[in-house]
Amino acid sequence: MPRNLDLAALRALLVVTETGSVTRAAGLLNLTQSAVSMQIRRLEEGLDRALFTRRARRLDPTAEGLCLATYARRMLTLNDEALAAIGVTEELEEIRLGVPPDIVAPQIPAILRLMAVQAPRLRIALTTMASRELRARHEAGDLDLILTTETAPGPGGEVLDERRLTWVGAPGLRAEHERPLRIAFAEVCAFRPIAIAALDAAGIAWRNAMEGDSESVVDATVAAGLGVSVRLEGFQSHGCLQLGPESGLPELGRSCICLYDGGRAKGAIADALRSEIVRAYRPAAAAA
Repeated sequence: MPRNLDLAALRALLVVTETGSVTRAAGLLNLTQSAVSMQIRRLEEGLDRALFTRRARRLDPTAEGLCLATYARRMLTLNDEALAAIGVTEELEEIRLGVPPDIVAPQIPAILRLMAVQAPRLRIALTTMASRELRARHEAGDLDLILTTETAPGPGGEVLDERRLTWVGAPGLRAEHERPLRIAFAEVCAFRPIAIAALDAAGIAWRNAMEGDSESVVDATVAAGLGVSVRLEGFQSHGCLQLGPESGLPELGRSCICLYDGGRAKGAIADALRSEIVRAYRPAAAAA
């Protein structure tokens, strides 16, 4: 007789594949670590295949594990659709999340992908806009959780990380040495007044390389060598390069990544999403 795959074990396989960690998978699945490990072990024993290679504190899927994960995703999608079709399912949940556009990638796509495996019925409504606008929307009750980039957190804000502000430009195009310096910022960008104050204090003439509030246009302008901008260290966009002291541009200080949680999103799924956000943006948590 053909063997049947355990759907609960397949869900565990998918979450471990996405996270690389039994500990994180257990938290997301609301199970103990031993329960998740047992599901994986029984799946491997039943198939007589190693689905993961175990190294230090991480599990990496084998070729067979990756192949099975592809089918597992499709099978679990059908399982959830079948339950929804006959009304045997949890009520659809929605969490409204706000993130500034310059710190969306790569963390938020990975979080959304992981939550889609753990909670297929969850809808995360993602809003991207400047930090001060996100705070206003959050205070008005329009957003449940927000991340911001600020020099210091406001009331209710929790600092997840603090990083240097760095100038960014296009590799090899030397826009940073032109005078007046062409700068590219969305008009509502919190880093714009910081950069202008630093340039004025250093006696560096500047002019705007663009107008408007599109971060995509900012990135395109910088990548084309038509101006420079400012990003948190480690968050420069594709085609942009962090500029060092040799650029001759002034120091800009530091800024924080802050989390604001109004307590409106409740339950295990909301707790799992919060945990993943903290893990992704707080270095100490990521290393744990």
